[in-house]
Amino acid sequence: MDPSVSAEWLRQRLVRPGSVWTGVSTVASTGSTNADLAAAARGGADSGQVLVSDHQSAGRGRFARVWEAPPGTSLAISVLLRPPAAVPPVRWLWLPLLAGLAVADGIGAATGVGAELKWPNDVLIQGRKVCGILSERVDSGAGPAVIIGMGINTTLSSDQLPVPTATSLALAGAGVEPAEVAAAVLEALAGWYLRWLGGHDLRPDYAARCSSVGRSVRVQLSATESVQGEATGVDTDGCLLVEVDGRVRAFAAGDVAHLR
Repeated sequence: MDPSVSAEWLRQRLVRPGSVWTGVSTVASTGSTNADLAAAARGGADSGQVLVSDHQSAGRGRFARVWEAPPGTSLAISVLLRPPAAVPPVRWLWLPLLAGLAVADGIGAATGVGAELKWPNDVLIQGRKVCGILSERVDSGAGPAVIIGMGINTTLSSDQLPVPTATSLALAGAGVEPAEVAAAVLEALAGWYLRWLGGHDLRPDYAARCSSVGRSVRVQLSATESVQGEATGVDTDGCLLVEVDGRVRAFAAGDVAHLR
């Protein structure tokens, strides 16, 4: 990705009066786009900043998992948002779910490939992971912010996949133009974010796209604790609802495995 070209192209497409997005930067390579934007947030950066790269040398997932893909085979998109103070912190649980909806929408718009969601942080194509999402809160003198990172496997080949259960857009048969994918994802995320700010009930939208809902799942809560049951939906705060031994429980976090 040529930063001097792609950044300007993305800015022209995304940054306009009244837009969620206020600034776009691209870099050919970085340690972590999330870490870069977190530092910017601590320095008082405005809401709506976007950072895009097609190579991270120290990308992170949940539970501080570190991963790296060969240069040019994945797309790292991170955004900095500052929800208004009137939004209760508990509703921030929805933000990674909104990102999942946006990635699925953006992949569909840019490539025509259908995608589904696995609560809370994964986007799947035919049951295989094509994107992971990491949402992080950052507190500073400028007030709280959230950094949402989306790592999309674009052109990874089968022998480059980090795990056998992963996939890429290319392996799914898509022609991949990274800038188009990034723009489509960000346009979709802006729309979902504005709906969320407006107080819309997003549960039906999410449940309709989430392959976790309506199936048996195992929720791994820690290295030694897990529960198993049927996922029935998400609640108003974005927690996964799972019927366990005849009682519905709500989970705000946890690794979910889909069971046959």
